[in-house]
Amino acid sequence: MPVAEVHHSDRWVRLHAVHNFRDLGGYPTRDGRSTRWRSVFRADGLYRLTKKDVEIVRELGVRTVIDLRTAKEIEERGRYPVDRHDVQFHHLSVIDQTWDMADAHDWTGDPAGFLRLKYHLMLAEGGERLAQALDVLSRDDSGVTVFHCAAGKDRTGLLAALLLAGLGVEDEIIAADFGLSEEAGVRTREWIMEHAPEFAAGYDEIPAVFHAADPASMRGVLDDLRTDHGTIRDYCTTIGVGPDVWNRLEGRFLVA
Repeated sequence: MPVAEVHHSDRWVRLHAVHNFRDLGGYPTRDGRSTRWRSVFRADGLYRLTKKDVEIVRELGVRTVIDLRTAKEIEERGRYPVDRHDVQFHHLSVIDQTWDMADAHDWTGDPAGFLRLKYHLMLAEGGERLAQALDVLSRDDSGVTVFHCAAGKDRTGLLAALLLAGLGVEDEIIAADFGLSEEAGVRTREWIMEHAPEFAAGYDEIPAVFHAADPASMRGVLDDLRTDHGTIRDYCTTIGVGPDVWNRLEGRFLVA
């Protein structure tokens, strides 16, 4: 399976307080092109960026930030430090409220099945906002862009999957890219234990299924969307992403 590109040494952007910041470049497409390096990134909670972290992000040339979290999360945790790095900031909440932990505690199936179900509910609720995010990504004036949520796994993972699949990246690569979030989650817990131990107990109380990043979850969602709609672009048409957006995305993020 062609997933070696996922583990490219340049993929991770190593920061102190943000642990799932990575480049979506270097992924081959079915037509022989590949995604452009240092053009679009996916990440976790950018509100945690330290001053040094912000300088690293600035050096990457980031000009646009898309925050996929809820309004409540932004109110409670903060947002990208635009006072220290002037970027175009877009708040496009994919869901109106975060998941109820009781659902996870009551789940008796495998974690991949739980996430697969939740992702379909997320698409049903926030599909139009994911479409808006793809439109922002397609604009030339957005420049280098990073999109993120809290852990950089679920909402961010869905947007990354739609983007990469729509550009022609194979599902196995998309699923493997999704799986990298599990590694990042381990680093997040280690960071919390060292730098924010007062939150460690709460973090450990989060159901294990919430931390899972089984590639089968994302692979299953993509399979479902193709079964129901034909192609990922056909599905995206139903949420408002037209051919002009894909043409712009190809021009911005694909290279020969």
